[in-house]
Amino acid sequence: MTAPVIDAHHHLWDLAVRDQDWITGEAMAPIRRDFTVADLDAEARAAGVTATVVVQTVTVPDETPELLAVAASSDLIAGVVGWTDLTDPGVADALAALVDAPGGGLLTGIRHQVQGEPDPRWLLRDDVRRGLLAVGAAGLVYDLLVLPHQLPAAVEVAALLPEVTFVLDHLAKPPIASGEIGSWAGDIARLAALPNTFCKLSGMVTEADWASWTTEGLRPYADTVIGAFGPDRLMFGSDWPVCTLAARYDEVLTLARALTSQLNANERAAVFGRTASRVYGLGFPG
Repeated sequence: MTAPVIDAHHHLWDLAVRDQDWITGEAMAPIRRDFTVADLDAEARAAGVTATVVVQTVTVPDETPELLAVAASSDLIAGVVGWTDLTDPGVADALAALVDAPGGGLLTGIRHQVQGEPDPRWLLRDDVRRGLLAVGAAGLVYDLLVLPHQLPAAVEVAALLPEVTFVLDHLAKPPIASGEIGSWAGDIARLAALPNTFCKLSGMVTEADWASWTTEGLRPYADTVIGAFGPDRLMFGSDWPVCTLAARYDEVLTLARALTSQLNANERAAVFGRTASRVYGLGFPG
């Protein structure tokens, strides 16, 4: 049986349904349009992708039920990482309502745009930790969308909450364009030392120079997370359509394969499918 290829991180949006107010400025203009399931199907299937996980983009309650309904109508989308207010005292009830919604069985995780929070220790607030515990108790994963200066708090909260599974998005967005690694690599190692943490090999091209990135320029960052987490705790994500600011869908997949070419076939099968299926409970064999 051919090993599944799973894209563990992409987005969808319909601007007629909901504005994506984070898409601003001339540089972002190419993605200020609708990206639908039909668009995803064309890109992913042409690249040989078996299944995907769609991830939230805005912090509004209505988006997650919409994504669940879209996923339920798709034979490609196998999981949804949605949003709910972690600081709400009723977060457990909110999560239960999402699971009970149409398509709720496809809810695999929750994410918040921590990268936009001014407090670098936001994840350690009492109300946030209570919410994270509720996510874990609901059998869901928590996706970490943080910047490098927020990694120490991510390390601390993951250590405090071993019963919660954390997945780091986009390598915590290291400063690839400037070529720096510095303290980021050390914080990655500290996060990876915790057994309840995982990482997505995603979002790299848009942290590099969009017009002139190279595989070799990205390799030190990929090697850092491969060495820290290992293939059984690493998963591929395209970050489509955001990635299209710097690379096509198929180019991002080809890049990820080049960056993991030193791994053996079994290890690559983990990065490109098995890890995502296991962590998000997608049900693929292996």
